[in-house]
Amino acid sequence: MKLEGVREMESNLSKSFESLIVWKEAHKMTLFVYKLTKSFPKEELFGLTSQFRRAVVSISANIAEGYKKLSVADKLRFMNISQGSLEECRYYIILSNDLGYISESEKLELDNIIAKTSYLLNTYCKKIITNNKTKHIPLTPPNSL
Repeated sequence: MKLEGVREMESNLSKSFESLIVWKEAHKMTLFVYKLTKSFPKEELFGLTSQFRRAVVSISANIAEGYKKLSVADKLRFMNISQGSLEECRYYIILSNDLGYISESEKLELDNIIAKTSYLLNTYCKKIITNNKTKHIPLTPPNSL
């Protein structure tokens, strides 16, 4: 079976990862985390600041990378990595607040962004699965690649 079905599904969804609503929301969160972590204590530069930034960048980066994967299984694997990084960020939000590095209002704003991003990411994954079932796209690419 050819990969035309995957490419058709991809073109029906968007022209580039930048047009995905889920990527836009994840990118918005990345920018906000970078802004907030600028004011973290200097001793956290190679600790919490670095970990938080790495995890938040991983969300949108894996959405972008997964977008161009040819098989549905590969796409879902990258979306799942994004979901894991998102959950890691949930913990960093709690920790940052408990340590007094972010205010309650900043925590609330991050909680809202992360909840929306999580919802959109789960919805995107379900759409990938649904499109696969309706178009009979193979979960793995054919051996002829």
